[in-house]
Amino acid sequence: MKHPLRALSQRNFRLYFIGQSASFVGTWMQQIALAWLIYRLTGSPFMLGLATFAGNIPILFLAPFGGVWSDRIHRRRAMLLTQALSLLQAAVLAGLTFAGLIEVWHLLAAAAFLGIVNAFDTPLRQAFLLEMVGSREDLPNAIALNSLMMNASRLIGPALAGMVLAAAGEAWCFMINAASYLAMLAALAAMRPAALPSARGSQHWLAGLKEALRFAWGFAPSRYLIGLVALVSFVATPYASLMPVFARDLLGGDARTLGLLVGASGAGALAGVLHLASRQSAAGLEKLIAAAAFVAGLGLTLFSQSATLWLSLALLPLVGFGIITVAASTNTILQLVAPDAMRGRLVSLHIAAFLGVMPVSSLVFGLIAERIGAAAPVAAGGLACLLGAAAFAGRLKAMRSLLAPHYARR
Repeated sequence: MKHPLRALSQRNFRLYFIGQSASFVGTWMQQIALAWLIYRLTGSPFMLGLATFAGNIPILFLAPFGGVWSDRIHRRRAMLLTQALSLLQAAVLAGLTFAGLIEVWHLLAAAAFLGIVNAFDTPLRQAFLLEMVGSREDLPNAIALNSLMMNASRLIGPALAGMVLAAAGEAWCFMINAASYLAMLAALAAMRPAALPSARGSQHWLAGLKEALRFAWGFAPSRYLIGLVALVSFVATPYASLMPVFARDLLGGDARTLGLLVGASGAGALAGVLHLASRQSAAGLEKLIAAAAFVAGLGLTLFSQSATLWLSLALLPLVGFGIITVAASTNTILQLVAPDAMRGRLVSLHIAAFLGVMPVSSLVFGLIAERIGAAAPVAAGGLACLLGAAAFAGRLKAMRSLLAPHYARR
């Protein structure tokens, strides 16, 4: 039986895991603090949606080009640059907040700047995984452990943010995030990854992107997978940007309540990636994706109608489990079917479909919540997710035979 932590036997991936874990905890602390500060300053659900829009809309338009870039450059050196820029924006936020000069437009501008950085950093980081583990056989485990790290941080970061917000305020969350990037920079500096083939087929960036789009559309499983991820992102993820509304207005809580709600969703996501890490192979992931989309839709529909904290905390793990299982499993399949020289570009399409769609949906759901409250649009999103899961399940048989040869590759 294969060990569920086998990718950590590789020194480069182990360094990455440690450094990125610290960085992600800080990132989640900043996200919670930024949302809470915006809602404290404005009291507007729309402004929460606008912040998510500003932070993620660059990913929709720039991530595919970030994928082309990641297929052409030295990935470790490029990550040193993106992490340094991320540290800079967190430090600026901390300084402005400590000085009492922070305004809403500063927060929106910082979110947009980080979104631009992430549009290049995220496909870069995903494509870098194979270089760190050095084996296609261990790649699904590395992707699962990467998701595990992200979602453990999602559990720890909001809880810490809630305590720091209550005790010391938003500025300290921003400062802790700035410091956390130092761990990732140190890990990257210590790595010595093996180089993999870079893209040679297309010299122009736009031509390289078209090459990836043709591959993704022409291979039916990738078309169905990216389509489901885009749907789940649009209808199921906006609840997260509205979480301060649920915490304060619908459940009568404070910043600590917000931390508990986000942490509960994170706990479900953590359970999902632990399950993925324990799997012996990628075979059958497409069936799990259909089931996970159904679980997310069901949990979201029920959560939207909850009026008590304990019930909300019981339902949110279903949402977190479902969404992250869909996203991580799809990422795994796409990386397995992608040619080495196209991995960054194909992964960037997944990132654009998942993270890039979020800002549009967050803005739409924020506008609706401003008019009729948060519960109704979140419930509608849950029902739409259930329908998407059913449609995807109807294509499982056709996908299975096309994916089987890729699952068998080493």
